[in-house]
Amino acid sequence: MSIISRLQELDLDSGAMATLTYSDGTDVFVHNESEVETALAETDVVSQLCSLLAMPGVHITTPYGDDILDELRGSDLLDDYERDFTFEEYLNDVITESIYDFDFIERSIEKYDYKRGFCTLSTEVRVPVAQILEKELYVGNWNVSVDFKGGTLTLSA
Repeated sequence: MSIISRLQELDLDSGAMATLTYSDGTDVFVHNESEVETALAETDVVSQLCSLLAMPGVHITTPYGDDILDELRGSDLLDDYERDFTFEEYLNDVITESIYDFDFIERSIEKYDYKRGFCTLSTEVRVPVAQILEKELYVGNWNVSVDFKGGTLTLSA
């Protein structure tokens, strides 16, 4: 049963928000301080986020309620987009290049020794449940959490 089907069965109120989380990691070298760049190249966290952001009619916010696209526009990072139907790829480049300027992608590094380690990238966003259902947003790779009957229900693929 898909996450969309499970959300429909919950019969949540129209204003309900879902918290979507996604993370991925990779082995890295830590001695040359390239762990985040390696993780960006070898994981799909940024592309998963950009896939959601590029979906027309879906309002994606940070856990604090800030609109991610508005933050990028406010920093003039979307001004050079050519309107050539490659918005998702453009967003991917912008977020990757400005990884340290925003908190859209969290980074954690576990060092095994002086040379090797593991870098995990993760992202957490909020989306109205109604938009997930209406647009049949693909959230199969994400953990989806909603407030339900006095607690939090987390659905995963």
